[in-house]
Amino acid sequence: MIDAPCPEVLDVLCPMHLMLGADGCILHVGPTLQKLRPKCDWVGQPFLEVFRIKRPRSITEMADLRRAAHLKLHLVLSDMPETELKGLMVPIPGDSGQVIVNMSFGISILDGVRDYALTNTDFAATDLAIEMLYLVEAKSAAMDASGKLNTRLQGAKIAAEEQAFTDTLTGLKNRRAMDHILSRLIAGDRPFAVMHIDLDHFKAVNDTLGHAAGDHVLQCVAHIMVEETRDTDTVARVGGDEFTVILPDVRKDTILRRVGQRIIERIEHPIAFNSDSCRISASIGTVWIGGSDRPSMEDLLSNADVALYASKHAGRACQTFYTPALRQSDTIGTAPEGRGNLDS
Repeated sequence: MIDAPCPEVLDVLCPMHLMLGADGCILHVGPTLQKLRPKCDWVGQPFLEVFRIKRPRSITEMADLRRAAHLKLHLVLSDMPETELKGLMVPIPGDSGQVIVNMSFGISILDGVRDYALTNTDFAATDLAIEMLYLVEAKSAAMDASGKLNTRLQGAKIAAEEQAFTDTLTGLKNRRAMDHILSRLIAGDRPFAVMHIDLDHFKAVNDTLGHAAGDHVLQCVAHIMVEETRDTDTVARVGGDEFTVILPDVRKDTILRRVGQRIIERIEHPIAFNSDSCRISASIGTVWIGGSDRPSMEDLLSNADVALYASKHAGRACQTFYTPALRQSDTIGTAPEGRGNLDS
């Protein structure tokens, strides 16, 4: 007579096994299988009430199950959640009528591990499930590392692009950003305006107090312009003491007059630097594009320069709106081709 296998040995070799008595009731449950229903006492319960056999479909009672020895079983737990399992039943040699049913998750192992918080210690050391878990864990770690790397690369790309469009001294947009935004607005059909702003008497600040004072003034002026414009507007530093403000969706020139006046008034206030006061003002040339006629970017910027030159000629600290008549004015003279030759 052959003794029945020791349950303690089976718990190590087959942690997802069941031992059934001759009457089909459960005599012993492997430790991993017990984890699927930790509060359930399966011992003494009929196997075919705890599990529902999906295939072979002919199994409805214990006699059918015994005839299915050595066949692969497809079964689920009868209560929720109906975890899918694979099984193989082997009779224990001898006259006891006992059988062992060894089970596994099959291809659903990942779901089982996730749903029941299983680890490698819940499987036999030689079980291929362990290798699969290691592979999945390695893939998960690799995907996580790849995701973090992609996030860092994307962040670096965004930072590099932002840096390429940013003036390092003031934090404003630069000329490249201005060109990009103006190109988009010119190609559209919505009204917008451009203000060219040049600081008056800025050269005197640099000459008398040094470039550190000049940098401080530029930073203060940049802060003022941002405060006096909308979040949807763009303030750019396009030269030493030259700025451009782009205002989309402006439908009335009165708005531009108010914005320009606020900027002029605030910049005229003395700017403290150490124990000194820096006194400057601002001249503005404004172009308002309110209709469907769209100038080229070169013409648009040239028109803004002409208007700015008119403000300089009118005594500084004022705003001039561009009109074609400005190019013909005897008092203005020949308008500059660029902004670099404006006297600060």
